[in-house]
Amino acid sequence: SLCAAGEPNLSYQELKDLKKANVLHIDVRERWEIDRFGKIPESINIPLGELMEALQMDPTEFKEQYNQKMPSKSDPVVFSCLAGTRSKQALAFATSLGFR
Repeated sequence: SLCAAGEPNLSYQELKDLKKANVLHIDVRERWEIDRFGKIPESINIPLGELMEALQMDPTEFKEQYNQKMPSKSDPVVFSCLAGTRSKQALAFATSLGFR
């Protein structure tokens, strides 16, 4: 299940359309889940337990850690997980930090 602030639940096709617009897709599943179920193309994996810290990192540190430019608070970001619970938590974390 996928979450974005403007649209709490997205379909796969909606995500594909958003990715064309350079949306950052953060997969908040655990690393073992990525190994077992596969990586979603063009997503970055930041397990939910690391997300709060990651979203508060220095941009240089974020780039080194995740090999991706750190999103600004106004950049579009989509979170995903296996069932939707963690992506909703991730959305709440990001919103509490000032992300739109």
